Amino acid sequence: MNALGKTALLLTTLGLGAWLLKRRISQPDYSFDGKVTLITGGSRGLGLVLARELTRQGAHVAICARDPEELARAAHDLAAHGNHPLCFPCDITKPEEVHVMVRHIESQLGPMDLLINNAGTISMGPLSTMTRADFEKSLAINFWGAYNTVEAVVDGMRQRGQGRIVNISSIGGKISVPHLLPYSVSKFALVGYSQGLRAELANNGIVVTTICPGLMRTGSPRNAQFKGQHEDEYAWFKVGDSLPLLTLSAEEAAREILEACRRGDAEAVLSIPAKVVATANALFPEVMSGLLDFANRCLPRPDGTGTEAHFGRESEPLSVPAFLTAPTDQAAAQNNEIAPTER
Repeated sequence: MNALGKTALLLTTLGLGAWLLKRRISQPDYSFDGKVTLITGGSRGLGLVLARELTRQGAHVAICARDPEELARAAHDLAAHGNHPLCFPCDITKPEEVHVMVRHIESQLGPMDLLINNAGTISMGPLSTMTRADFEKSLAINFWGAYNTVEAVVDGMRQRGQGRIVNISSIGGKISVPHLLPYSVSKFALVGYSQGLRAELANNGIVVTTICPGLMRTGSPRNAQFKGQHEDEYAWFKVGDSLPLLTLSAEEAAREILEACRRGDAEAVLSIPAKVVATANALFPEVMSGLLDFANRCLPRPDGTGTEAHFGRESEPLSVPAFLTAPTDQAAAQNNEIAPTER
């Protein structure tokens, strides 16, 4: 590139930076106080922590999940934080159930101001243990579930000329990690949908934010599903999910998500390790491909129970010292990941 080209590139970069800074400064402050908010998958884990934080900030919170007993425990938890949320049992993979739920929420609380698509599922194991059904299940919940809730609220937001949508994807929607292929496929789909949705809805006054968290200490591994050598798969995932320097607490993640929503960010990648991995993959895809190949060779082989799935709570590794997984166990107890019958 010659000197003229470099100068033009520099001026363009500076101009774009100035425009983005002006846009950020001039953007009105967004308050959650009084906002009618729906959180999918709000009965446990990150969804429950988000509901607690929004309750503290004065939002009118509604949560949904498939398990009525789990919802009841979440309602009791949130009542202790100063609010009685509207709880709705709903399978978000079924559009008709989602529309009934949204109409009920709006009849009780008012028009929907904020939708947080948090519900998700995760299955782990080598590709040879995964079936078409695993891919379809991941897409049904992680992608189509979010699509269904957006479809149920977006017309009302358009009519009012305002609204916010937060789609919680994953670093797995930026880089496909070995032994998580169905999950990554669905999260890549959600990232693409969410990014396009932001551009399509901007003129309607609707702000869409895509969230890509790295590992978080939410307590969720016990409710994930594992295949092949399921005890070994669960062991490495749970230990990795517990390391303080590589993971975010659920509370910190919730605060960062809500701040990104408040600012109206297009996208937020949560945690320094996740940002490093996403940047490295974008800049050096061949290097990252080699590293992922090496990581895959270090993971458990595809024998064991084959395509049969086991929940993490059924795969508790007795060989792993308790202190290595204590943060995840504590989060599970705090965030409604453990049913009373399992205690």
